Amino acid sequence: METYVLKNSKGVEVHIRPLGALVQRLILPSAKGEPSDVVLGFDRLESYADGTSPYFGVVVGRVANRIEGGKFKIGGEEFQVSVNENGNTLHGGQVGFDKATWGVVSHEEGRSVTLSHLSEDGDQGFPGQVTVTVRYTLTEPSDSDDGMLVVAMSAITTKATPISLAQHGYFNLTGHASGSDVLNHKLHLNAREYTPVDGKLIPTGELAPTEGTPFHFPAQGVRVGERIAEVPGGFDHNFVLDKSVRREYDRVATSTPLHLAAVLEEETSGRKVELSTSAPGVQFYSGNFLDGSLTKAQGTKEDATYKVHGGLCLETQGFPNAVNQSNFPTNVLQPGERYSHYMVYKFDTTTRTA
Repeated sequence: METYVLKNSKGVEVHIRPLGALVQRLILPSAKGEPSDVVLGFDRLESYADGTSPYFGVVVGRVANRIEGGKFKIGGEEFQVSVNENGNTLHGGQVGFDKATWGVVSHEEGRSVTLSHLSEDGDQGFPGQVTVTVRYTLTEPSDSDDGMLVVAMSAITTKATPISLAQHGYFNLTGHASGSDVLNHKLHLNAREYTPVDGKLIPTGELAPTEGTPFHFPAQGVRVGERIAEVPGGFDHNFVLDKSVRREYDRVATSTPLHLAAVLEEETSGRKVELSTSAPGVQFYSGNFLDGSLTKAQGTKEDATYKVHGGLCLETQGFPNAVNQSNFPTNVLQPGERYSHYMVYKFDTTTRTA
């Protein structure tokens, strides 16, 4: 299976594989110009396909995150889809989009690749034949950044169906094989509210303020480790993005407006990632279920061992269980409509010191 390598003149590299529309490697220079792969993953592709991987770097769907009981109603008809976590549906069910081999639609050497996948009517119990497309584009650097990775996701359907795709990369800006956790990373989340969850990580339906809580990550950034002890089990929560904090980039054309989702930085390396999106939410997951069991025996890159909090995820998305919560933004796509979801990762070391 071919690897599609996107590169720019600053030394940023993105390695894309058709299995799961996977970002297998993301190589960023440090403030000293030293390159490092900053996303967790495997050399052995089988570990992505057989359930070993906890969704490292893949595109998840039809519905990212959780659907309570795997049940929902559309137009008065009830659907039961496959369940795969505590009796709920996580990231599309037992065989989600992450385990499919996507087709390559187009490829511009070093710059972009477009992948597509056809999900048949009834796939995992979901209604409608759905065609999904993901395009990865890497820009050249500018005076203010080291380049941007633009992820453009779209979908159409033949029947009303829930759709919410997410790119599920696990970041560690010290390097995926550094042995360091992410607790010293500074994080800003552009959210005044979040969605509290029950014991099975299903949102209660409430929108709760972040101010004055461990879920407040203000603009100056807060080290993840300063907050995590106050959240039993660690972070695995959806944050309601403040759409008034807009982002526009002269090198990025999108069909829907973008707003800031998060800023992640690691001071030792000087690496910084700003994430913007068109989606209403971002799931911050602090790698709570990494436990050291993923090692070279499973084919990890550079024989790395991934320990608790060894990486974190910032998954822009529709709200979890939105299909069952009338007060959440709907994630039901109708025939004749087009689902569109953009993510823009802006990489920066130019203004940082090592």
